[in-house]
Amino acid sequence: MDTASVTPPAPVSLGEAFKYWLKLGFISFGGPAGQIAMMHQELVEKRRWISEHRYLHGLNFCMLLPGPEAIQLAIYISWLMHGVKGAVMAGVLFFMPAFLLLSLVAGVYLAWGDMPLVQGIFYGIKPAVVAIVLFAAWRIGSRALNNAVLWGIAALAFIGIFFFDIGFPWIVLAAAIVGAIGGKIAPAKFKSGGGHGTSNKQYGPALIDDDTPTPDHAKFSWGKFIVTTAVFIAIWLASMASISGQHTLTDMGAFFSKAAFLTIGGAYAVLPYVYQGGVETFGWLSGPQMMDGLALGETTPGPLIMIVTWVGYLGGVAKSVFDNPIAGGLAGAATATFFTFLPSFWFIIAGGPFVEATRGELKFTAPLTAITAAVVGVILNLAVFFAWHTFWPQATSGAPFAGSFEGLQLGVAVAAFVALWKFKADIMKVIGVCALLGLAYSLAR
Repeated sequence: MDTASVTPPAPVSLGEAFKYWLKLGFISFGGPAGQIAMMHQELVEKRRWISEHRYLHGLNFCMLLPGPEAIQLAIYISWLMHGVKGAVMAGVLFFMPAFLLLSLVAGVYLAWGDMPLVQGIFYGIKPAVVAIVLFAAWRIGSRALNNAVLWGIAALAFIGIFFFDIGFPWIVLAAAIVGAIGGKIAPAKFKSGGGHGTSNKQYGPALIDDDTPTPDHAKFSWGKFIVTTAVFIAIWLASMASISGQHTLTDMGAFFSKAAFLTIGGAYAVLPYVYQGGVETFGWLSGPQMMDGLALGETTPGPLIMIVTWVGYLGGVAKSVFDNPIAGGLAGAATATFFTFLPSFWFIIAGGPFVEATRGELKFTAPLTAITAAVVGVILNLAVFFAWHTFWPQATSGAPFAGSFEGLQLGVAVAAFVALWKFKADIMKVIGVCALLGLAYSLAR
């Protein structure tokens, strides 16, 4: 970027960071791909809190972990900047707006059912989500895929998941193996980011730059790892003890703790497990209610795994956790959300120092570089998935183009992509305009 500043930005206070993470919690539409794109645009390009190399290194680590990778990346960046306080702050602010919104919508849903005005807003947001995810694939791919080998990995990942329905964990594993082998036989092809200083040439020096020393709190030691792990185990045990008087809540605590460790590959990988447990095993909600929650989860801020808030709320009401249905619903929602996200904080606070210690070592970074390439293909697949369900809402896998074609939504998606790509429009403004268009269309019908 020609106008990039030659000086790094001023140190960021915890209060200033709080304002950004709070804002992100309210505008983090588009699933993980959209959220990763938003953070890249704001933190790497505009604010320059972290360099692109450091950003991608953290992203690669989070892609390997169970759990929602976007929120874990937010926790990771904030942990690097402000330690444990920053990690907790960013993580909670990332999911809290979605928690409050989904709890509110769940209460209204149970009381009054259909909400045409809200559906109109979602009608406009859906094509914006398609544009955001496609833009994320282009943005990350244009920087991460700097040679034919990495382009080939991205293409194979897309083909594998789109045409052969290969699970995301297997794609990640295959990419990591290719990267590990490739790092030995063709190391130049698996050096991340195209060489030291590439990000600086684009955006200017960052607060956490490529050569910024690892802060003391992020340095690895086995003693720190053991103590951190012991603290998290104690928190989990104390939390389970606090709800031991409510059988439904203890079932939720145990169930969503397991689910948190099964979300390798993101929310879509664990949704069948949540569906089976929530609908068939425990009867917390019905199948149609689960589908309605999934639709809301795809079009509200926060990670898609926030559907657990919906499941918990409806389960708390269905099982009469408390006499007051609102209190019971909130208790279920809080339990499901807390136990789903607690492991994410442990992964970063305990595992982050190891990742920082391996930065720059090709034997560790080459597999992660290959994973980044594969992720580009997976994100493109997600864009195609969202586009299909948005433009052909009645379609099924057996009849992929059945029902009416939503030409208006296609036009909105194209306009949103052009606004993001050509005019560098703010993602929040694009979402807002699309939501208003959807609302206006629903009122005009």
